[in-house]
Amino acid sequence: MDIATIVGLILGCLLVLMAVLLGGDIASYLNAPSVLIVIGGATAATMTAYPISRFLKLPKVAMNALFSKPTNPRHLIDELVEFAEVARRDGILALESKAEEVEDEFLTHGIQMAVDGTDPEVIQKILETELENLLERHEAGKGLLDSMGRFAPAFGMIGTLIGLVAMLSNMDDPSKIGSGMATALLTTLYGSLMANIIFLPMADKLAQRTSEEVLAKTIVIHGVMAIQSGDNPRNVQSKLVTFLPPAARAASQDKAAA
Repeated sequence: MDIATIVGLILGCLLVLMAVLLGGDIASYLNAPSVLIVIGGATAATMTAYPISRFLKLPKVAMNALFSKPTNPRHLIDELVEFAEVARRDGILALESKAEEVEDEFLTHGIQMAVDGTDPEVIQKILETELENLLERHEAGKGLLDSMGRFAPAFGMIGTLIGLVAMLSNMDDPSKIGSGMATALLTTLYGSLMANIIFLPMADKLAQRTSEEVLAKTIVIHGVMAIQSGDNPRNVQSKLVTFLPPAARAASQDKAAA
């Protein structure tokens, strides 16, 4: 579970709720037709924009933003260096039993191809193709949330226009103009809140998750290629720590020296 995402969502909703309570009666901010226009309209527009098979993955995409667990690059480098030591000491075939213990399917696949004696260029091509496909899948998932974030404010404005038309078409009682205007504006409020508290921040979180996963898989590709070529474990360590920021790089090198 990603604590920052959960806390951010809850904190955003609580701050808005506090502002509403401090500014007046919460009942005046509740309007079922406005919610229907914003959520229903944004959902329908997103469904129109994407194939149904992709649209149905929206709940799963949202869950990935909330509960996805990022890979620690330092731990991944340590694991690859350990594999390099085993390959250097016992031969690359000794990695076959080690590969079965690895939870990361991408790393397991790379190690297994190296054990099987697959040509290095083929290994690199296959792993890079898997990485490209992962990027496409993640971009498609992020696009769903981006679309919801774009369409929600748009339908909020549509709902406001509908409310204004209904209000202006019935001007017999001037005392109702104020309440009618407030109701009309609620859809714009709902659309902006949903876009800027939920959909767009979660889309940005998925983009961050993608960057983290791309880094991890890039480390795996370079690590597997180094192991396959029979590099010294110290050289494998030196190659892979270049992917880390300077502070983490120094810590990783100190651990390896110890």
